[in-house]
Amino acid sequence: MTLIKSISGIRGTIGGTVGDNLTPIDAVKFASAYGSWLKEETNKEHPTVVIGRDARISGAMIQQLVMNSLVGLGIHVIDLGLSTTPTVEVAVPIEKADGGIILTASHNPKQWNALKLLNGKGEFLNAANGQKILEKAANDDYIFAEVDDLGSITSDDTYIDKHIEEVLALELVDVAIVKKSGFRVVVDAVNSTGGIAIPKLLKKMGVDVVELYCEPNGHFPHNPEPLKEHLTDLSELVVKEKADFGLTVDPDVDRLAFMSEDGEMFGEEYTLVACADYVLGKTPGNTVSNLSSSRALRDVTEKHGGTYQASAVGEVNVVSKMKEVKAVIGGEGNGGIIYPDTHYGRDSLVGVALFLTHLAEKKCSVSELRATYPSYFMSKNKIQLTPELDVDAILKGFHNKHINEEVTTIDGVKVDFDDCWVHLRKSNTEPIIRIYTEALSQEKADQLAHDTITALKEIAGI
Repeated sequence: MTLIKSISGIRGTIGGTVGDNLTPIDAVKFASAYGSWLKEETNKEHPTVVIGRDARISGAMIQQLVMNSLVGLGIHVIDLGLSTTPTVEVAVPIEKADGGIILTASHNPKQWNALKLLNGKGEFLNAANGQKILEKAANDDYIFAEVDDLGSITSDDTYIDKHIEEVLALELVDVAIVKKSGFRVVVDAVNSTGGIAIPKLLKKMGVDVVELYCEPNGHFPHNPEPLKEHLTDLSELVVKEKADFGLTVDPDVDRLAFMSEDGEMFGEEYTLVACADYVLGKTPGNTVSNLSSSRALRDVTEKHGGTYQASAVGEVNVVSKMKEVKAVIGGEGNGGIIYPDTHYGRDSLVGVALFLTHLAEKKCSVSELRATYPSYFMSKNKIQLTPELDVDAILKGFHNKHINEEVTTIDGVKVDFDDCWVHLRKSNTEPIIRIYTEALSQEKADQLAHDTITALKEIAGI
């Protein structure tokens, strides 16, 4: 089954049978459920929804289905066309819209697409609202408008430029110092909309841009998740071009990873660490990331006199905790930067601009900057269980086994030791426990994962 329904939207593979894949009928069903919920939520006959998409091959088809389903409900649509997730998030409040939909499957391969749903603040829906939409879709609970009450579609392709101008206007973004630095940067945008947005931003900051896979045609030249093993072409080109660094974004431009001048990964976890280091140096305060993110953010935050807090995994949970503790910056270890001075959403454009300013002020190479941060190493594994095993009981057993350690249970079980940690989360769709570990060496992280798997099997009696 490749149709996944969650509180944040729906994603699946294109083609196949209705209800098992993201078919045209499924796109219409869930767009209609969202639109119907929005009409009830706003108590408006004609709410407004902003829609944008990444460059996936299926994007234009899905967008037409979604937009016209909303029109059929009497909803007015502002069509941004090719866009990015953070650009749509920025556009919703500017347009005083009631909601937004981003058509993207993020880092998933090209056969996938998805509807990501936003509220009137341009933020992802909370669990309660997401559940209401799932129930509407399950019950076909929507009433379409009569002919005189149909909605409309207005196109506006200027929002990437508006988004860039908002980023450049940030107090902590210093375009002048970046221009003086004369940076040369290689950009791998995996042939999606980052190929429009990121080079434009860089050029406005006076950066010499070398474009790699920046044609937004949806034909991803490699696995679009920005991990080291997928970025060999970027690594080679950074060295060949004698660039100051390389950067890559995922197809919807909410994940950002840097590559040092020597072609080595800066580390996706360290995107947030570096940006937070810069922001905290100018505006001391608190930070937030999710439980599976690197301890390095905590270390950098405490170095600047702030307090670090961890949230449950998921952007909506990070945002909620950031608002609660008034964090000045936060995000996720997958390269997602959330900077409240712009909006409460992961934004690679903001991350690029903050990182460039930081690097220009430091007057050092990217590898030298990376060496200033504590080095942690992660291991990510999973253990497959049989369906009859009680996953919750196994996690509780692991918790009890480490009752004298620092344990967090807001999202699975996380055990913090002096120099390492392990985080266990169960899958919502299959009998799997995901295991994340971090330590001061890769060997120790891998060993901790191995020891954890052994302990879980003992607890489960397998």
